[in-house]
Amino acid sequence: MPRSLHFALAAALAVIAGAAPATAADRARAAVACKAVDESLTYECTIKLTNRRTGAPLENAELVIGADMPSMPMAHNVKPVTATATTNPGEYLARLSLEMTGDWALRLSVSGPLKDQMVEVLNFTEKGSGPRARRARPH
Repeated sequence: MPRSLHFALAAALAVIAGAAPATAADRARAAVACKAVDESLTYECTIKLTNRRTGAPLENAELVIGADMPSMPMAHNVKPVTATATTNPGEYLARLSLEMTGDWALRLSVSGPLKDQMVEVLNFTEKGSGPRARRARPH
């Protein structure tokens, strides 16, 4: 094989190898907000997905959301639901029916332009969701 072809192959491999880490570094970021609807313990959740590296809205993704209670593993699990895209770039809606109020770990599985999984722990009340409940520390 001619020496110039070796250099061309080496250069091509270097470009490919250099591009792989940048693609692998792309992760999703989710901002989740849920509000209660008329049905007891049912919440309409708005999820805004962005590319963590670029901040760009994550469009054309498939988003599946499952939920369980971290304080009671395996006791309370919610059947995963598929979110639907809104007209706003990177925004998705999902309806969750929970079994009780309290802290719930939402498992977000993203596929499409990015493939990623995230867990967001939110505290659900009769009105909606907020930050995880703070536990009092023993003195």
